[in-house]
Amino acid sequence: MFTGIVREVGTVDTFDGSRLVVASPETVAGVAVGDSVSVAGVCLTVVETGDGRLAFDVVPETLSRTALAELEPGDSVNLEPALRVGDPLGGHVVQGHVDAVGRIADLRPEADCHWLTVTFPPTVTPYLVHKGSIAVDGISLTVARLGADRFDVQIVPFTMAHTNLSRAQVDDPVNLECDMIGKYVARAIELAGLTLKG
Repeated sequence: MFTGIVREVGTVDTFDGSRLVVASPETVAGVAVGDSVSVAGVCLTVVETGDGRLAFDVVPETLSRTALAELEPGDSVNLEPALRVGDPLGGHVVQGHVDAVGRIADLRPEADCHWLTVTFPPTVTPYLVHKGSIAVDGISLTVARLGADRFDVQIVPFTMAHTNLSRAQVDDPVNLECDMIGKYVARAIELAGLTLKG
C-alpha cells in the first residue's frame, strides 16, 4: 500500500524486458529484499539491492498493463517505498495496481504552477471523478477538470521539482491508477444490477 507521495526520482540503470535495475541512492537505504516499492506507480518487489541500486523482476502481465515496457536506461521513475504502520497518509490510498496507460497531451505553465493534461482510455471513465483522486505515475493528484477522454491536474512547484514530471514531455506514457474507493463503489453498483446515469 502506498500514498502517492513520491520519495525519490530514480534513474533506470538497465532493463532487459524482465529485470529492471534502478539507481536509487535514497530509497535503497530504507528497503530490503522482499519489500514492495512503487516504481512509476507500479507495485514491484525488490529482488536485489546494492551499490545504490534496486533490482525488480517485471513479469509479462505487468508489462502488458503498464508503461514499464517503454522504459529505457536513463529514464526517470518515481519511487515510493510501501507504507509502514503509523506512517502518515499524505496523499490517498494507492495500491500500485495500474488501471490503464494514459498519455500526456499537454504540460503548460501558469504562474508558479503547471497544468498537466492526460488522455485516458474508455475503460477507466466510470472511475474518474471531478475533484477526485488519481495516481499518475505514482503521484497522488486531484482531477481539476474532467472531459470525455482527458483530465487536467494542476501541479504545484514542489511536485514539479520532486517528481519525474520535471522531465515529462507531450506523448509520454503514464501509468494511471484510479481511486480505489470509486472502483469498489462501481463494482457494488454493477453487482446490484443498477446502472449509472450521467
